[in-house]
Amino acid sequence: MPLEPTDPWSWLRLAQSDLAYAIQTPKEALFEPSAFLAEQAAEKALKALLVDKGVPFPKTHNLDYLLELLESTGLPIPEAIKEATLLMEYTLRGRYPAGLPELTREEWEEALALARRVVAWVEALLSQGHG
Repeated sequence: MPLEPTDPWSWLRLAQSDLAYAIQTPKEALFEPSAFLAEQAAEKALKALLVDKGVPFPKTHNLDYLLELLESTGLPIPEAIKEATLLMEYTLRGRYPAGLPELTREEWEEALALARRVVAWVEALLSQGHG
């Protein structure tokens, strides 16, 4: 089945895939790329809701902005979901040398937890038809 940009479930499938790859970080690998994939999972999940609600959005990694767009539709955003904005630091740090200390296992695990939370929340909303 093709992944369609107008299908919220296509966006969610991509989010779930990014999250699956983020979880499978090899022991010898840096955590930064996986943290970026965690951010991507949260981002694509939020975009799935926007697509479901018919809200256009620009190409952006700004989770704050995506959450603002969702809030503008009247959808209440739980505080636990808003915490996912912490993942935005990995959009740069996860792809390029940023001159920062390497991520720790604990930071990586927190990134995964944030992404899991967003993906699960979006999946529940879409499944219930409340996106």
